[in-house]
Amino acid sequence: MPAAGKGVPDNVAELKQKEVGEPIAGFLRMELAELSPGYARVTMKVSAEHLNFNGMVFGGIIMCLADQAFAYGINSLVTPSIATQFNIHLIAGAAVGDLLTAECRVVRSGRRIGVSEMTVTDQDGKLIAKATGTTITTA
Repeated sequence: MPAAGKGVPDNVAELKQKEVGEPIAGFLRMELAELSPGYARVTMKVSAEHLNFNGMVFGGIIMCLADQAFAYGINSLVTPSIATQFNIHLIAGAAVGDLLTAECRVVRSGRRIGVSEMTVTDQDGKLIAKATGTTITTA
């Protein structure tokens, strides 16, 4: 991943401003915990509203958290970057009350294509999900 300061724009300040009042993050109560060029960490506490009809945390909730970190991570380098592919492996379940953390690390950020890896863990560091994503830039 290219480092900021070596021809890579630093969009971190702009993204941090956009985080305040972002509709989906507010709706799901996701919080941006850390953001630097090519890296993002987003957290969310699991609540009863996140359960499906089987009483388990809905996989789409886990995906949303990973996608939020993905969006921040890649857009910290190239904006606007739009997802064209997202692949997730749900590895373990989460429970109501768990504090989930999604981390995104940009693997490749080119002029047109970006590739990122995301993990979702619980408060004990247990791996909940692993994901990859590809973006294109519209700039």
